[in-house]
Amino acid sequence: MLSVADARARILESLRPTAAEVVALADAWGRVTAAPVAARLDQPPHDVSAMDGYALHASDGAVGARLRVVGSAPAGHPWDGRLAHGEALRLFTGSVMPHGADAILLQEDADAADGWVTVNEATKPGRHIRRAGQDFSRGDILLPAGRRIGMRDVGLAAAGNHPWLAVHRRPRVAIAATGDEIALPGEPIPAGGIVSSNAHALAAFVRALGGEATVLPIVPDDLPAIAAAADAARGADLLLTTGGASVGDHDLVQAGLAGHGMALDFWKIAMRPGKPLMFGQLADLPVLGLPGNPVSALVCAVLFVLPALARLSGLPAAAPLPANDHRADHLRARLAPAADGTLVATAFERQDSAMLRLLANADALILRAPHAPAAPAGEQVSVIRLDTLGL
Repeated sequence: MLSVADARARILESLRPTAAEVVALADAWGRVTAAPVAARLDQPPHDVSAMDGYALHASDGAVGARLRVVGSAPAGHPWDGRLAHGEALRLFTGSVMPHGADAILLQEDADAADGWVTVNEATKPGRHIRRAGQDFSRGDILLPAGRRIGMRDVGLAAAGNHPWLAVHRRPRVAIAATGDEIALPGEPIPAGGIVSSNAHALAAFVRALGGEATVLPIVPDDLPAIAAAADAARGADLLLTTGGASVGDHDLVQAGLAGHGMALDFWKIAMRPGKPLMFGQLADLPVLGLPGNPVSALVCAVLFVLPALARLSGLPAAAPLPANDHRADHLRARLAPAADGTLVATAFERQDSAMLRLLANADALILRAPHAPAAPAGEQVSVIRLDTLGL
């Protein structure tokens, strides 16, 4: 059986980022840049005042000096003259500095009356002035390629004068839950059957990671139906199946897809829960077969779908996850702060892989190597934090 790390590496080796497309800046949040974003101007474009006050020559700004106010230049209305010695120009935050001035006299450090201003606090050259290009200069790389665009990045691109950005297309993921015994929520449940939670949970997972999810109808345990589901997924960047990936009498996903042309890469990995994981290639469509057990499916989603979506989205590397040893356990756990500020992970007493509610209430997965000895309270453990993944 493959280790988790080897299985993840083989999956990622077969995936390529989606093609680039151009979107409006307002729609760029959460997308991944397909090209570097360079500044189209200097920011600020001119030397500007950082405070309300008066522009003057620093050499004129001695305490007690009295200067003639020659005008006013609100932000957006620069003064087109050159300031001479003995003169001052009324400015406001963001006002363009006039030619000849090299200092700002704060309004609270001045007395103004009848077109004159008196200096009450000596000025210093350059103080309270934001220089042109202080934030960035034309041509500076504001955002590198392969960066997930956040709120601050949108603001930075806007400041760099970009109304449009080149980003990777959202990965399209088709999701097919399989099994005669399952029904989608709200549909009639077959005798002895259960409601399928996997398809909708995985669709939410994909959308949370920036992808587009399409939930296909339930696929019965029937070879032609499995082949038809594969045809319905054409055009997707990834097909996720749940259930039927093993080799039991009624586990037909492998056989159905193989008969339809899928080249199997591997199935079965050394982890718990989630051992019966399948990966293959159906022409140009990668197929990742997750276990049908809901906890196993969602743990595998964190370990394999998350990095796969990162690669397809154009991120330069998969999200870092701790390495796992042979047949590693992934225990659902709560996190709570200790008195010293450290986090304490407490595994749920029951770890049955069919208990989805425990996974929904978990903050993290504790990683345990196979045959690991009993761990006393207080021992340090490795975890995958579900809370910080936004899942």
